[in-house]
Amino acid sequence: MAAPERWIVRHEAPHADCRVFKVARQRCTHPLDQREGDFFVIHSSDWVLALPVTPEGNLVMVKQWRFGAHALSVEIPGGVMDAGENPLDTAVRETREETGYAGGVVSSLGSASPNPAIQSNHCHFVLLEGVSNGAPRKLDEHEEIEVLCVSPNEALRLVRTGETTHALAELALLRLKEARPSLFTR
Repeated sequence: MAAPERWIVRHEAPHADCRVFKVARQRCTHPLDQREGDFFVIHSSDWVLALPVTPEGNLVMVKQWRFGAHALSVEIPGGVMDAGENPLDTAVRETREETGYAGGVVSSLGSASPNPAIQSNHCHFVLLEGVSNGAPRKLDEHEEIEVLCVSPNEALRLVRTGETTHALAELALLRLKEARPSLFTR
């Protein structure tokens, strides 16, 4: 079997505007055999998931209602990048707004494609080491967030018990464990 080829987008047209994302219909052609097809792609801004860690080594997490899953979920802070904003600044902003934690040393733990079959955006993972509580929170109109401080091992337990079901948050915890294994040996 031959290696896969990069298809050519011949035409893209708006299909639906859903406020937080847009759906486009793309007409694509295979470069070798000229097969054609219509494909639907979700265009959204990049997202950021923050991993705020206190000086004591606890992870700051949030518990909130998730409309897609119709369930409460324990996750790490995060959100959509504003136009022109970089992932590190977004992580700092979202952590402060959702939890009231701020400060510390900020570094990237990489990024991933949430679902490359149908989405064009990326999710960035950002570590904030040494955050402290005390900044004013600024929740969005429909956000109700409980702030939790747990050990990184407790965060992994929440994944195992199903209290954390956000797949990208789970990946972020794996990135944290790879970057700072000492946090998980306490």
